[in-house]
Amino acid sequence: MQPDPKKRERVNHWIELYKKMLTIRKFEDRVRRLYADGEIPGFVHLYTGQEAIAVGACANLNDTDYITSTHRGHGHAIAKGANLRFMMAELFGKKTGYCKGKGGSMHIADLDLGILGANGIVAGSLPIAVGAAYGSSKIRKTDQVVVAFFGDGATNEGAFHEAMNMAAAWSLPVIFVCENNQFGVSTRISRVVKETDLAKRAVGYGMPGISIDGNDVLEVESAVHVAVNRARKGHGPMFLVANTFRHRGHFEGEVINYWGKNELEEWKKRDPLAIMEQRLRASGIGDEEFGQWDREIGEAIEDAVAFARSSEYPQPEDALNDLFTESGEPA
Repeated sequence: MQPDPKKRERVNHWIELYKKMLTIRKFEDRVRRLYADGEIPGFVHLYTGQEAIAVGACANLNDTDYITSTHRGHGHAIAKGANLRFMMAELFGKKTGYCKGKGGSMHIADLDLGILGANGIVAGSLPIAVGAAYGSSKIRKTDQVVVAFFGDGATNEGAFHEAMNMAAAWSLPVIFVCENNQFGVSTRISRVVKETDLAKRAVGYGMPGISIDGNDVLEVESAVHVAVNRARKGHGPMFLVANTFRHRGHFEGEVINYWGKNELEEWKKRDPLAIMEQRLRASGIGDEEFGQWDREIGEAIEDAVAFARSSEYPQPEDALNDLFTESGEPA
């Protein structure tokens, strides 16, 4: 019996989604250990447990499309295709990093890949997403779209309201992806909103809004596919609330005393990687393939760590570089 080419194509696509999620998981686990050992300065906010959202969303994007990110942004950058070496070097504060060691974990950007930057200000990236969408649709008149990632805590910020309202009023190609991991720092979302179905807020802005399983990469990919297609056709923004749970504290080193009893264990039963692994095993993928991917990705991350360790720190005078563009050159 001849193999079904469509089935093989589908499984290959699932493999790529799984490997990208595994890369994020292993990258974050390595960052966690490096931070605990004192090799990474500042703060790190890990994306562990939320991998399906970034990977499912970015699977619909071209290199020319944009994303905006958050303080918990490593997963977004990796899903959009960021270089692991440059990311790790930036976390180490090294000159070879994406921001030449000046930005650190919360400010990774790569304009060539459409990564408009992580942002340490809650909801701070949402107006940037709207501006990028205005530029592509109203000024350059391209079919580029913008995916704006943000957390549930951002939905109570003024910038969220202004960005949603402006994007809807001007029918801008923005997909607002709320990563509802149930907590804003240590505050449960149900304590600060009367209506916990955040997707209902879309009605007030005249845009579609839906809640999805943020731990199922295929459900995320499908929902964002619909949103991207309507945005490219000029039908305006869409609001997606991806429900999930982070497996680590708000930041590394935090004492977590605000989760419910067994809450993490219950959410781990729907671990994004485990869900996809189950699908792949049901499709005939075995231990050998999973082991190979684990080794290859692990080696790539260790290569990034070695690159970061061997790179130079910026000099004090480097703080004065990159503040201005040369006269006559476009910013």
